[in-house]
Amino acid sequence: MNRHLLSLTLTATALAACGGGGSGGTATAPATPSTPTTPTTPTTPAGDPRLQTLRSDLDNPWGLAELPSGDWLITQRTGSVVAVNAEGTVRTAISGAPAVASDGQGGLLDIALDPDFGADPWVYLCYSEPGSGAEAGRAGTAVGRARLVGNALQGFTVTFRQQPKVAGSGHFGCRLAFGRDKLLFVTLGERQQGSPAQDLAQTLGKVVRIARDGSIPADNPALGATARPGIWSFGHRNPQGAAIHPDTGELWVGEHGPQGGDEINIARAGANYGWPIVSYGCNYGDPVGNACRIGGGTHAPRFVEPLTTWTPTSVAPSGMAFYTGSLFPEWRGNLFAGSLAGQALWRLTVTGNSVTAKEPLFASLGERFRAIKPASDGSLLIVTDSGKLLRLTR
Repeated sequence: MNRHLLSLTLTATALAACGGGGSGGTATAPATPSTPTTPTTPTTPAGDPRLQTLRSDLDNPWGLAELPSGDWLITQRTGSVVAVNAEGTVRTAISGAPAVASDGQGGLLDIALDPDFGADPWVYLCYSEPGSGAEAGRAGTAVGRARLVGNALQGFTVTFRQQPKVAGSGHFGCRLAFGRDKLLFVTLGERQQGSPAQDLAQTLGKVVRIARDGSIPADNPALGATARPGIWSFGHRNPQGAAIHPDTGELWVGEHGPQGGDEINIARAGANYGWPIVSYGCNYGDPVGNACRIGGGTHAPRFVEPLTTWTPTSVAPSGMAFYTGSLFPEWRGNLFAGSLAGQALWRLTVTGNSVTAKEPLFASLGERFRAIKPASDGSLLIVTDSGKLLRLTR
């Protein structure tokens, strides 16, 4: 299909779609909908992709996960979880979420289902946990899990806490991804502290790998006696995207640079990705250009080179997903990444372990694309900071 035609079709269709409303029902049983609004799907040439707005009344949605029923669990940054049916017509409150520090970039962030959810319905949450006692006024990224029973998360237990908690409300990271071995990767921002990303005695600016109960896998990298348990890789700034490559099983992460220098990396055991010593971005306040790149920009040979970067302008990559469905066979193997500052959905062409092309979609909509997940029907579900639940389909 002609790319110009595709661009016009996607933009016009997205602008024409309208959102559903209402609440009620349950996440795991037939629900009683309030007055629903059927998403509009304007007539387009046969086979062209179209973007539907399923709902537009979410409260800062951040993460989403598809239930076996086809319904979706969605986190709202202010501290709640909701379930939305596949058509977007019914929204249900899910109780039992933990207390969160919802200032700035913090709050209730990512969500993931246990790989064996059908046998034991564990749900995992990543969030900014407020400190207490001596840590009052501070916060840190935390992970916990609970069983989904009806409309409630029951028995919530914290399985991981970032150390130390610090003041401030930025750079929590907080994406979750289960590997093929059913171990859990958690991305952790450096909380705008910079140098702790290189300090193995802290878990700021790291990716950690933990078992489902929070224990530490025996085959995690050995990083020395002073290293915090669980560290998988380090030298990260603010990794807000995470996805498992469908062929290799490796963890790909997207992370924010400063002024420019946003990166896509493969997070490998024991690897150092250079922050804050090197970056293809520039310090805030410096004139943007090659001369101001932190540490000269080039990471090798001391640090791992990113697979691709966005320079000189930051796009702030967010949630990521590899496309493996059959609805868009031309996109199979592509990596999709939301974008906050760039206000676009990026499609990255991937060949092996190389990113060979990057294309922004829907940039004219002015949306901050927060997260994207493939649905079982081959479509892509997307949430935006403005409160929309979108479906990219045919």
